[in-house]
Amino acid sequence: MFVAKALQPYQRAMVVVRSSKVAQQPASSSASHKKLARDVRAIPIKLVTVGKGNSKGAALMAEEWLEKARRYTTVTEVQVKPNPKKAAAVEVQVQAEAEKVLKVLDGGDHVVLLDERGRDLTSEGMAQIIAQAGDNGTPLAFCIGGPFGHGAAVRARANDTIKLSTMVLNHQVAYVVLLEQIYRGWTILRNEPYHH
Repeated sequence: MFVAKALQPYQRAMVVVRSSKVAQQPASSSASHKKLARDVRAIPIKLVTVGKGNSKGAALMAEEWLEKARRYTTVTEVQVKPNPKKAAAVEVQVQAEAEKVLKVLDGGDHVVLLDERGRDLTSEGMAQIIAQAGDNGTPLAFCIGGPFGHGAAVRARANDTIKLSTMVLNHQVAYVVLLEQIYRGWTILRNEPYHH
């Protein structure tokens, strides 16, 4: 069983972020930051996590970054309960979680898995993922797996696999880092002074 919680109505998906504001921004931005600044259609972003929830501290940090990301696009969070079948075998647990994750993904979603074996991604790379999804009009779905990772079916469904660190991160920490990077990606695209 999963719980879906909409954090903002699906009302701004077709908003276009205008880069005409770029000229009004301070000149303190890096050169690579300025090269990426451009018009980007806001696309809905779905954050799918397999976990029991966040600690109070992680929840406060996540809410702060969610609020900032919502300045640019609609964000929806879907939390899938870990080990929904209460299986003792890890393989059964991961497969059951994968079935639940696949049910919350839409056919048109561009699915990005977070995994320590994924490709390295810079903040500018995150901005490019957001921009490409906007260019294609494709909603983004970022997936953070459970304690034993993603099931084979979810891996097969993924369009991309990235890592936030070469270290394994607790899902709560990974979630907060992902949210901050989504926000940072948008500020890069808008040429706002947050990213240096």
